[in-house]
Amino acid sequence: MAKAQLNYRCTECGWTTAKWAGRCRECQAWGTVAEAIAPTGVLRALKPVSIGADRAARAITDIQTDSVRHWPSGIAEFDRVLGGGIVPGAAILLSGEPGVGKSTLLLEVASRAARRDSRVLYVSAEESVSQVRMRAERTGAMHDQLFLASETDLATIVGQIDAVDPQLVIVDSVQTVSSSNGEGLAGGPSQVREVASTLIRVAKDRNLPVVLVGHVTKDGSIAGPRLLEHLVDVVCQFEGDRQTALRFVRALKNRFGPTDEVGCFEMTGDGIAEVADPSGLFLSRNTTPVSGTCVTVAMEGRRPLPVEVQALVVSTTAPNPRRVTNGVDSSRVAMLLAVLERRAGIRLGDKDVYVSTVGGIRLTEPAADLAIALAIASAANEKPIPHTLAAFGEISLAGEIRPVTSGKQRVAEAARLGFATRVDAGSQSIREALRVAFTVGATVREKELDAAF
Repeated sequence: MAKAQLNYRCTECGWTTAKWAGRCRECQAWGTVAEAIAPTGVLRALKPVSIGADRAARAITDIQTDSVRHWPSGIAEFDRVLGGGIVPGAAILLSGEPGVGKSTLLLEVASRAARRDSRVLYVSAEESVSQVRMRAERTGAMHDQLFLASETDLATIVGQIDAVDPQLVIVDSVQTVSSSNGEGLAGGPSQVREVASTLIRVAKDRNLPVVLVGHVTKDGSIAGPRLLEHLVDVVCQFEGDRQTALRFVRALKNRFGPTDEVGCFEMTGDGIAEVADPSGLFLSRNTTPVSGTCVTVAMEGRRPLPVEVQALVVSTTAPNPRRVTNGVDSSRVAMLLAVLERRAGIRLGDKDVYVSTVGGIRLTEPAADLAIALAIASAANEKPIPHTLAAFGEISLAGEIRPVTSGKQRVAEAARLGFATRVDAGSQSIREALRVAFTVGATVREKELDAAF
């Protein structure tokens, strides 16, 4: 018999130590090290279990996948992120900040599935059934195939699944459900692990898709043990600024499809609406060209999106000019300012520079370098860039313009939206790109003056 010895174990990652510590040395989590009785020694023998005919290993070519095909949820943008739809038996985790619209989105998914004659069980552990019904009436998600339950006990939720026999289960949220088999309060690492593993086991045994709502921490990561992300099949992140109506759904993990897709939604007074073509959301509505603006084509997953970058350059007498950014990387902008001053001869050391994007989108890829540089140069020289010009390319410290990924898709999207002139890696240097942009702008202004007179 193995002798038991008292030690301490991290409930987050499983790290063990001989004495208590306030912080786990493995995962650096605070307050997760607790007492644990763990058997020591090596297991010498393991008795094999006889395998029945129904569980015998089969050749991969003999396994049929007809029962695990995607079925559409009714929301095209959500299906895009999932890889084509919901897979039977899949465990999907949807996380996001409080108030971003997770419950509203999933209630819409539940109503769309119910309209397709699929019985849906929506378990709300944070709201009462009357509160969920009020939201459903406001968003038009009423259907007699949509069943509501307000439960926080895991055993009761499993009983509800047995009674309703649904084709889709939504649990909102996994951090508020507790199990009598787990230790600690609801939301603790052991409880979240027990609840998630039980619901996932029910999903696999019954070929029943289960959608779990997860909370996030202050730094934006999914709350609870990291094991939760490893257990589920799909991890989706619901993002968006509560000050704007635009929302994005991204797949951080997907066993049934790509992880580079993004779904666009818009919060309205009647709920949430999908935005099939969000191209116009990130462009300003100025009819005449204004200095300090330039359009680029960014890639959100595999979807090209035109984004307008705006810059403002103001003279200052302060010893340290201000560099304010919104939606772009501040360190990247500082590098582009140095390249413009050194390689293009544009003096910016005595000026305040403000750079922002339209629509609240954030540009993180290097392909936006050229558009940012053109916008800053346009604001500094008071030379407008026409609305028919789009720029995308990475700028090196030597002032060279390098090609970027998905170049053909960016060009095709720019052409579809009417951008007749594209400035990209075809311009060898930032000086040449500025010359092309300002030459096109001067030509457009001359044509406008000729038409006016």
